[in-house]
Amino acid sequence: MLQDNKPTAARSSGDKTNVLRNHPLFRDLGTEALDQLCHYAKKRTFKRGVTIFAKGDPGQSLFFIISGTVKIGVSSADGRGAIFNMVDAGEMFGEIAVLDGLARTADAIANSDCELFVIDRRDFFSLLASQPVLATKLIELLCVRLRWISDHVEQVIFPDLSGKLAKALIRLIDRPGAAVDRKITITQQEIGEMLGLSRESVNKQLHEWADRKLVRLQRGSITVIDVDSLRNMAERSQD
Repeated sequence: MLQDNKPTAARSSGDKTNVLRNHPLFRDLGTEALDQLCHYAKKRTFKRGVTIFAKGDPGQSLFFIISGTVKIGVSSADGRGAIFNMVDAGEMFGEIAVLDGLARTADAIANSDCELFVIDRRDFFSLLASQPVLATKLIELLCVRLRWISDHVEQVIFPDLSGKLAKALIRLIDRPGAAVDRKITITQQEIGEMLGLSRESVNKQLHEWADRKLVRLQRGSITVIDVDSLRNMAERSQD
């Protein structure tokens, strides 16, 4: 059922209407409301590695990815990091602080060169007040986010590395906005930070799978070849 709600990946050449209409949050908006939303949306670009917002910043804007990938996570003073999510073209981020008006709960960093639409919190609430259907869709989106977090916590506490890593890869190719060729733009360091594992242990397991033709490794990306085998590993690790 969740498959029907996956946003279609946006293209940088697409206009605001196409980009925003493809997101399930705005799919049922009428023409006038969508035109209002498009008026509010401002395009911004970010180079790879640039911090879009930092943990503790005020939540004044909502973001939609036109192209590129954004990394959501936190880092410590000693340089260690934890990645919570990777957000792709066609997806939204930054909604938690926008809704409650409190500080950002994590950092958002451009994982590649990105084009984004940015909507001011005041403008978004103005639209929300006039569109009850939007409030319902927003509740559904937050439930999806909560399920993602629950799955992530469960994933991190898996006892075996192979099951933990397999489930992570399956979740990344199943998420909204994922590439149809099952190529995941992520480094081994980043996936280790998502799972609380060392880069060395991730590298060893991935190369073993690459030798068995389960995945293909390239610099900065992992392509899942044998989905069924990894899915079976992920399921067995929960037994």
